[in-house]
Amino acid sequence: MRGLQVAVIVMGVLIVAGVAVIGVTIAKRTYGGPEPVVLRDVQFDEPEGTRIVAVSAGPQGVLVQLQGGGPDRVLVMDPQDGKLRARFSLKR
Repeated sequence: MRGLQVAVIVMGVLIVAGVAVIGVTIAKRTYGGPEPVVLRDVQFDEPEGTRIVAVSAGPQGVLVQLQGGGPDRVLVMDPQDGKLRARFSLKR
């Protein structure tokens, strides 16, 4: 009987803790979080005929895929200041 009592108390504490974690998570996602970064007037020094094929956000920064005007390449840009961090290109 004593074991059952301990098990019920432990499970009750776990349920309360789980509900608290879910509540805090919902509150953070609803009311908190960083504001999105908006980039304006970002220009790349790329050759004539270059076109942007795709743009995506990653943990390293904003990834910009370029084609034309030379070999295909991917630029990694810092989202805070718009500066180029890295350039990956394919040799032809």
